[in-house]
Amino acid sequence: MTIKPHSYFHSTPIQIRVNDIDPLNHVNNSVYQQYFDLGKIAYFNRVLGEHLNLETEGLVLANITIDYLKPITLYDSIEVFTRIYEMGTKSLKMGQEIVNRVSKEVYTTSKSVLVCFSNSSGLSIPIPLLWRERIADFEKEGLIHGVNLQ
Repeated sequence: MTIKPHSYFHSTPIQIRVNDIDPLNHVNNSVYQQYFDLGKIAYFNRVLGEHLNLETEGLVLANITIDYLKPITLYDSIEVFTRIYEMGTKSLKMGQEIVNRVSKEVYTTSKSVLVCFSNSSGLSIPIPLLWRERIADFEKEGLIHGVNLQ
């Protein structure tokens, strides 16, 4: 599935830190995941209207792919766009892009699979109905459902 920048309803501004920069004078590839994580947490805080309680119902990363399109440098102004584009019974598919806030150029893209997980039981669990409803409401018509919300 191709994710278009106009299909995102959530963005998070990112502050690039000096220690993010590697000897090649751009953001080190390992730091990109930290930027995506910042966008992911901000997304869930906004969409769910609460902080995730990782002891009861949380999400674990099951798969991620990152495509590096253009290096990010210290003085770039960037933001992370985040959306959920598919929801199954126990997992979500999330798309993210790091974009230049001025030029709107896409620097990198990411697709990930997150599994709903109970830390106390150590098992995957169904996505809570309240989460499903809030995500579906936020993402509007752009969401593919693997199962019905009912």
